[in-house]
Amino acid sequence: MSLIEGRYGPNIVITSLDKVFNWGRGSSVWPMTFGLACCAIEMMATAASRFDLDRYGIFMRPTPRQADCMIVAGTVSVKMAERLRRLYHQMPEPRWVIAMGSCSISGGPYWEGGYHVVKGVDLIIPVDVYVPGCPPRPEALLDAFLTLKEKIAKETMAKKLA
Repeated sequence: MSLIEGRYGPNIVITSLDKVFNWGRGSSVWPMTFGLACCAIEMMATAASRFDLDRYGIFMRPTPRQADCMIVAGTVSVKMAERLRRLYHQMPEPRWVIAMGSCSISGGPYWEGGYHVVKGVDLIIPVDVYVPGCPPRPEALLDAFLTLKEKIAKETMAKKLA
């Protein structure tokens, strides 16, 4: 129990602006869907009625200007890399990235003999949460969103603006 807890009455809450903003950001993550391969099917299944992302405050957005999180689901080819970077830079700050599937994380089974596959999306844009699997289950993507919410709750405004 802190020194100021209960001092100002039952209806007064004392907190920092960082905690309030991070609570708002973490409670309403709007990811932009960027499905490139079979992982996109699992991403769509996560947004369907059985798993229901809406109850977590997660609403899929079709455009980068409305999104604050990007889900890269599937194999990223060299041709698609520049478009991916352009969409990432069109998103407003603060922004986060979830790499979904072994193909987006490390190139998957295609990178060894293929010259056209990027060896990991983190070579193009910074990634905050990795979801391993081929393809990962919808529960794994839900866990990634919960991990992202924990990461958002620990951020400070000074660190994000620097």
